[in-house]
Amino acid sequence: MKKIGIVGAGFSGAVIARELAQAGYQCEVFDARPHVAGNCHTERDAETGVMVHAYGPHIFHTSNEKVWNYVRQFDEFMPFTNRVKAITKGRVFSLPVNLLTINQFFGKTFSPREAEAFMTTIGDSSIADPQTFEEQALKFVGRELYEAFFKGYTTKQWGMHPSELPASILKRLPVRFNYDDNYYASTFQGMPRNGYTAIVERMLDHPNVEVHLNARFERSMAGEYQHVFYSGPVDAWFDHSEGRLGYRTLDFAAERHQGDYQGNPVLNYCDEDVPWTRISEHKHFSPWESHENTVIFKEYSRYCEENDTPYYPIRLAREKTQLKRYIELASDEKNLTFVGRLGTYRYLDMHVTIGEALDVAERFLAARKAEQPMPVFVVNPLG
Repeated sequence: MKKIGIVGAGFSGAVIARELAQAGYQCEVFDARPHVAGNCHTERDAETGVMVHAYGPHIFHTSNEKVWNYVRQFDEFMPFTNRVKAITKGRVFSLPVNLLTINQFFGKTFSPREAEAFMTTIGDSSIADPQTFEEQALKFVGRELYEAFFKGYTTKQWGMHPSELPASILKRLPVRFNYDDNYYASTFQGMPRNGYTAIVERMLDHPNVEVHLNARFERSMAGEYQHVFYSGPVDAWFDHSEGRLGYRTLDFAAERHQGDYQGNPVLNYCDEDVPWTRISEHKHFSPWESHENTVIFKEYSRYCEENDTPYYPIRLAREKTQLKRYIELASDEKNLTFVGRLGTYRYLDMHVTIGEALDVAERFLAARKAEQPMPVFVVNPLG
């Protein structure tokens, strides 16, 4: 039997389906939503004609040439540089913190060397080993920049004070001592001309792939397939027997305006008394197009409830303890592999998701050739 079940029609499921279909497997893809591409779904706004990122901004960037070449098989990627602006205390700055941000904020004209020396004087050198998000920020950028750009935004995004969050959430503080305001440091960056949904549709457009939308995959169906790749929430597979894993979710308030609303794709609102975290103006994600009117999304973060769309795994101590128990339960599963953001309870950028899905498909084909079992997790969710 060469029939494969794939749960989820996002990038994880689509890449695995494409690769296995090309290897001769019959793949059935199931998604509970009415569209493919998961949270990367894009669609034309009926009123303005703007290509909208329905679940928030997705900018493709990677330094993995294999992944970059892979996605470009399915659509033309247009030049796009993500330049984020931030509003704090009534002033606009560039992020990540760079030489312009430092000079504007402190009213200076520092050279790169002077700015670097200055930053060592304002960072809290008494914090030797930062344990919290707040300590990490204070150590590297000092209190003024921390309170301006990180404290309020983080509190809104995560629903808790930065002193309650681990330092690992702020893994690196990208402070640049030049005027480079490209948000990413990746080798490749761009936007698909026809949107992400078109890419996923083309991935799934193969005679050996059958897609079922508005269709939930029940655990009892797994026996019908040689193997199942599951990119849904790992806790849902086990009927939340160890409790629901915590996520943050997002609410979007759409507004339509004439002309240009904010002159930039993304503006972060860092002050805690502004209820939204950022505003995205979607026509700026497709600068090669021309639209007379515009649509914006105000973005609000809150705790994810049962019927909400999960976005960001919280992964604090309680959630990691739950996750460990789910991993133990998963070890008893046969012919099942958990993949992707929800299946491994990790925050993954698109390029990482695609790279891991390619690796999973290669691993599966090699395992079948060697008549070896496929692991339940190809990537350790606690790693």
